[in-house]
Amino acid sequence: MKDIVFCSNNCFVLYSAAVQAKNSENKESVPTLPQSPMKERPPKAFHHYSNNISTLDVHCLPQLQEKVSPPSSPPIMFPPAFEAAKVEAKPDELKVTVKLKPRLKAIHSSLEDCRPPSKKWKGMKWKKWSIQIVIPKGSFKPPCEEEIDEFLKKLGTTLKPDPVPKDYRKCCFCHEEGDGLTDGPARLLNLDLDLWVHLNCALWSTEVYETQAGALINVELALRRGLQMKCMFCHKMGATSGCHRLRCTNIYHFTCAIKAQCMFFKDKTMLCPMHKPKGAHEQELSYFAVFRRVYVQRDEVRQIASIVQRGERDHTFRVGSLIFHAVGQLLPQQMQAFHSSKALFPVGYEASRLYWSMRYANRRCRYLCSIEEKDGLPLFVIKVVEQGHEDLVLTDTTPK
Repeated sequence: MKDIVFCSNNCFVLYSAAVQAKNSENKESVPTLPQSPMKERPPKAFHHYSNNISTLDVHCLPQLQEKVSPPSSPPIMFPPAFEAAKVEAKPDELKVTVKLKPRLKAIHSSLEDCRPPSKKWKGMKWKKWSIQIVIPKGSFKPPCEEEIDEFLKKLGTTLKPDPVPKDYRKCCFCHEEGDGLTDGPARLLNLDLDLWVHLNCALWSTEVYETQAGALINVELALRRGLQMKCMFCHKMGATSGCHRLRCTNIYHFTCAIKAQCMFFKDKTMLCPMHKPKGAHEQELSYFAVFRRVYVQRDEVRQIASIVQRGERDHTFRVGSLIFHAVGQLLPQQMQAFHSSKALFPVGYEASRLYWSMRYANRRCRYLCSIEEKDGLPLFVIKVVEQGHEDLVLTDTTPK
């Protein structure tokens, strides 16, 4: 019989047939005892292990036949990555081309390596831009707008629209040119032929008051008084805004009163710095913008009469959309035929008006109106001037 080797707890045991025969001889030499009523247990083989752990039952195990593994197939040789493997086919066989993709890199099992691979452009999409401003030592005067415009004009790098013509209109009260700030003198209003006043300069004059329709009354009266009054701040004539404290003679221009830190109230009164209350006041007015419709009340009939009496004019007179160019004249022999119960028709009269076009519903054009003489009677001529069309001339013997 063959020897059998068992392994238990890293210890090796050799079991042989000779040992089994010796055990059987020992059993025969020992005297037999009377049989007990209990069932006899099968004999046990005791063996001593080198590590003295315990005694184990060791039985003869059946011998298993070794399984013969099938012959291993020859290894398949793959071409390197990024190259097409071409399989040479024999005649009368199918030719196959195999393309292999590159193998991805192995991902470790750690938590840090389980993150998705970072993009190639990470950290390249945004860049940090740092600016360093160097301030020269000493006094530095920044260039004004005119110097910058002149410099850009020399470089020729910008397209600039045509400059707006300068406004030479001057206020009769504060003597400043052009429209003022909205929260200040405000816009210019026409007082008379080539006479203009700022809205707030006229509104805050002592004599002037405003009607519900927005008309300013007594502006001419305030202007006559202002020609004799001197401002306490700039010492120039034209001051019309006085302090409302009794027996106080301090008087200012409206713009000078703001500069002198006078206090204005909502009831259209003003106190000079000497008499104004200390601290803030409930009725104090700090915003002077006027967005409502305001105009100067004037006698237009007398104004037109003064224009006619002046003869040669250097100014253009405009009423609404009507622009007056020439008044014309009437000779004694023409008086009977060139007038009616309501109007005169002087020969040479010329005016123009901007009105709705006869061709387009949403466009305006210019109508040039004039009076001529034909066969001893007035001839009314209207010339329609519209861009993109020839001038259209309409004539008739009556204004209607």
